[in-house]
Amino acid sequence: MADSKAELLGTLSTNPWFGALPLAERKAMLAVADMQQFHAGEMLYRKGDAKLAFFGVVQGAFKISTLGEDGREGILSIVEAGNWFGEASLIDGLPRPHDATAVQASTVLVIQPQAFKRLMQRTAFARAIAVLLCGRVRVLYGMVEDAMLRSTPTRIARRLLTLARGDATMASDARASVAVSQEALAMMLGITRQTLSKELKVLVRDGVLGLGYGRIEILEMGALEVRGALA
Repeated sequence: MADSKAELLGTLSTNPWFGALPLAERKAMLAVADMQQFHAGEMLYRKGDAKLAFFGVVQGAFKISTLGEDGREGILSIVEAGNWFGEASLIDGLPRPHDATAVQASTVLVIQPQAFKRLMQRTAFARAIAVLLCGRVRVLYGMVEDAMLRSTPTRIARRLLTLARGDATMASDARASVAVSQEALAMMLGITRQTLSKELKVLVRDGVLGLGYGRIEILEMGALEVRGALA
């Protein structure tokens, strides 16, 4: 396990948040983390669960979602490999506010509550957790602002740009291919599949996007950025 964790250190350090941590803090995290495997569709935790831990996605991805009164699913985020999440309930002690489900075969590192508490006594780690939470607040406020003030075409463009940068990761270099289905994207935006399809067809017609199975190709990043620009 020591050798595999040494390899993980390099792999996970490509994540902007984890990579910005001092080396000692990254090593301390991996030293107390256990590895778990999840099948596609398997839940990491459910809304209301008191199962508290800090998770780092090594491989695969998880959707963070919730169900409405009518049973419709709303996808809040896709947490990809390299991301860490689950810190909020460890800090405030409250139950999980949403579901976390593997969207493909996934591997996660799990830091249990007592180990997390010890890590929080380290100034650099505690400061990094504060930065992580600030990032989440900014993303959430942005989503609320988009829902309140932006047109549907603008919201679609902005969400695709966010996904291209790894959603919560917000890496500096955007990817030209986003692994998301149209159904999942519609759930993220809270719009119907028909509405999304109509708007995507316009972007495809204009040469901005290409559509594949479970994937959206960004052909003209600059053009998408213009369409997602704040008005």
